[in-house]
Amino acid sequence: MATPGERKALMFFSIVILLGGTMRAVNAFTGSSPASGEARTAIDRQIAAVDSARKRGKAKGKGKRAKMTEVVAPAIIDLDVATEADIETLRGVGPALARRIIADRDSLGPFGSLAELERVRGIGPALAAKLAPTVTFSLLPRPSTTEATRLSAAKRRRKPRPGDTDS
Repeated sequence: MATPGERKALMFFSIVILLGGTMRAVNAFTGSSPASGEARTAIDRQIAAVDSARKRGKAKGKGKRAKMTEVVAPAIIDLDVATEADIETLRGVGPALARRIIADRDSLGPFGSLAELERVRGIGPALAAKLAPTVTFSLLPRPSTTEATRLSAAKRRRKPRPGDTDS
């Protein structure tokens, strides 16, 4: 025997099925359907618009495919003077990396070479090799770490004082 909740659910579904069947029968006899009237004319207009657009496209191209646009080689960019927007156009360089390149160049001076460019966080040997054909450097490179150390060590030397012994 069905519980009271099951009976209510069975009664609900029976009424829904009965109403749905009645509506379909009435629509079949009267000839009206959901796709008639305004909806049908709207669909017909859309189909006509698509067909005419296809015909126009074929008339212009005469059935041929459009020519492929030529791939333009990327311009060579001087990283010692380039703007952030210019640097972002390089393959493999996004906005964050472009900002780091500019910040490094502003704080430590121009790069001068690919080896110096690799000091920027995020640029390793692989990315530097990928960028090599599309970048150039016009300014003198900044002093390398070994040169800077040698120069600063030379400045730190002092004159020997009387009484100092050479060991």
